Amino acid sequence: MNMKTDSLFSPFQLKSLNLKNRIVMAPMTRSFSPDGIPTDDVAAYYRKRAEGEVGLILSEGTVIDRPSSSNDKNIPHFYGERALAGWQNVINAVHGAGGSMGPQIWHMGVMENHYSGWLPESPFEGPSGLSKPGFKNGNTMSESDIADTVAAFGKAASDAKRLGFDCIEIHGAHGYLIDQFFAETTNLRTDSYGGATLPERSRFAVEVIKEIRKQVGEDFALIIRLSQWKPYDYNYKMAKTPAEMEAWLSPMVEAGIDIFHCSQRRFWEAEFEGSDLNFAGWAKKISGKPTITVGSVGLSGEFLAAFGGESSQPRSLDELLRRLDRGDFDLVAVGRPLLADPEWVKKIRDHRSDELMGFTKAALAELV
Repeated sequence: MNMKTDSLFSPFQLKSLNLKNRIVMAPMTRSFSPDGIPTDDVAAYYRKRAEGEVGLILSEGTVIDRPSSSNDKNIPHFYGERALAGWQNVINAVHGAGGSMGPQIWHMGVMENHYSGWLPESPFEGPSGLSKPGFKNGNTMSESDIADTVAAFGKAASDAKRLGFDCIEIHGAHGYLIDQFFAETTNLRTDSYGGATLPERSRFAVEVIKEIRKQVGEDFALIIRLSQWKPYDYNYKMAKTPAEMEAWLSPMVEAGIDIFHCSQRRFWEAEFEGSDLNFAGWAKKISGKPTITVGSVGLSGEFLAAFGGESSQPRSLDELLRRLDRGDFDLVAVGRPLLADPEWVKKIRDHRSDELMGFTKAALAELV
């Protein structure tokens, strides 16, 4: 892999972000925060990626202050004195190593029960109590529940800025709460948070974005992660045409989003017929905003298959670089390679392709 990587290692600036390169550590769930409190090991894990020259680190999903925002007691919280003290240690460690970082703030919505048997203190909550079509495992949120959840997103964002983080990412993808509002399969509401069209069902997301923007001010970079596919349907399309995508993204731009983080299982797959643009390419073309591409960058296979035990091997970055050079997207999120190897960025930069590592399921079981 002796590709020309200049574009990948050019700086990027936007509002509060001042990045040394275009590589983003993708948010990857790590259940290593006992009772929601990030430990010194978590801080060391992120510090190593900063030392490894990652341009922007996005944290694992970290849940907001709602009784059932999480289905796993070892997922980190972004609320409460002890958890926030843990995150203060994390950002201090990352900044001490010259890195930039934002937390991904998250509400899981209606979930299946965790395999451990642990359950939150209150039933799961979502737009219609559904985690997927026909599977009810939680409560339908009242308008006051929705208002309290919007406020909790805002409080988490305000705390992130106060602690010194460089940006915020909202998790709006992969079948979790915000995504459950977007989708007609899980949002069956007949009030103003439902509706027949995607823009109508986007009201909750828009209110979350507006509240966060109000809390952090205009100069703080705000990212939202979106996906077209669902964990229960890889072929699902939230927006089936470019026009539908424009109707979906434009209200979020108006509400204050700066960057769209466009999750695909495979970044090279075209989003719509008639163009080879991927999800991030279309989002940038439609919105005019910077985008992050993600999905099997640098490795064969894809992330979900890793949970089933599928191993992956290093993959050429030629196609990624072709699209980046063409201006399809601005930033590139990398998941499994950075989860397994804190030095991945340096190896790519220095053309040490013979040192690149594969990925096995075992990497999910430890913080390297």
